[in-house]
Amino acid sequence: MTRHICLHGAESTGKSTLAPRLALQLGGLVVPEYGRTYAEANGTNLDEVDLLAIFDGHRAATREALAQRPEWLVSDTDALMTQAWAIMLLGRRLPEIDLWDEVADLYLVPAMDLPWEEDGTRLFGSELARDQFMEVAIGELDRRKLKWAWVEGEGDARLQNALAAIQAAGFSE
Repeated sequence: MTRHICLHGAESTGKSTLAPRLALQLGGLVVPEYGRTYAEANGTNLDEVDLLAIFDGHRAATREALAQRPEWLVSDTDALMTQAWAIMLLGRRLPEIDLWDEVADLYLVPAMDLPWEEDGTRLFGSELARDQFMEVAIGELDRRKLKWAWVEGEGDARLQNALAAIQAAGFSE
């Protein structure tokens, strides 16, 4: 049975750096952030159609990875982050995402303890916007009563903190 870990939270918190490091440490597969790929190809002026395309892309990539039956799967975000984007960009939830139920076993939320880095796809760089985005993201996890844990630190300390959170949640390497 695949154990599915998903990185979740505000922009520029190290999710895309942590995901492959965590997958390598666990001997698992990583599902890259589909929203980044989509925004790089189509721009960041996202509407409902774009967000639903990102939602579909996340689902397809995750299903493809799960079909390989890895012991561990690490997702660099998932559809719940797309819902957080919908709330931030459109001011409303997307019903299609509310119906989605293929959630991860554990969500790791990297703290905003790393400096903001602009990469051309990020939109919420002010302290106020980052705080709001993180609140919305965590709200999605709490709304569904999903298991999640904070991850703090830089570099190897962040990786070790993530591994400790996985172990504390009852999963072993």
